[in-house]
Amino acid sequence: MAGKLRVFLNVFIPIFVAIDAFALMPVFLSLTSELSSAERSRIINQSIVTSFAVSLAFVSTGEFVFRLIGVTVDDFKIAGGLVLLIIAVLEIVHPGTMKEKVADRTTIGVVPIAVPMIVGPALLTTLIVLLEHYGAGMTLAGLILNLLVLWIFLKNVSLIHWLIGKTGIQAISKLMAILLASIAVMMIRMGLVNLLKGVPV
Repeated sequence: MAGKLRVFLNVFIPIFVAIDAFALMPVFLSLTSELSSAERSRIINQSIVTSFAVSLAFVSTGEFVFRLIGVTVDDFKIAGGLVLLIIAVLEIVHPGTMKEKVADRTTIGVVPIAVPMIVGPALLTTLIVLLEHYGAGMTLAGLILNLLVLWIFLKNVSLIHWLIGKTGIQAISKLMAILLASIAVMMIRMGLVNLLKGVPV
């Protein structure tokens, strides 16, 4: 039981860090500030459903696409790790940069809230690597639970923002960015070690 819990946490935590709900909340508040409570709830539900559908489609076709173009999982770990590292550094130096640049108010439930604010390069890269290590069942369970947590966060975004405050949210978001950078370095290291060992994928 303890072993399964540890494995699940190994899946849950990277996804939680990749989504970074704390960086998302201020942008979400800004985008929905003029909407009614009912409209905001509709957008939240739409964004969560869209995020799950896009993630599921990506992880379902990702391996096939990799085989088609001759990319190995280790290649993806290195390239994806570099992308995550860049995103993490940008978030540390200029918080919200990656999210605010795509802030278009049209169809905000799907774009930009679901894609690319929730399902962006960080989450997609993380899902592919977790899928390779822990399988589809555990990865999807971690994704679903994270989306449920995110749904709760967004439903109570005003309260959380008031309780933690702008400074607190910024501090937590910085910590998430540092954790994301650590995960990125780990992915790069794992990819390089496997390539150097000549491990077949």
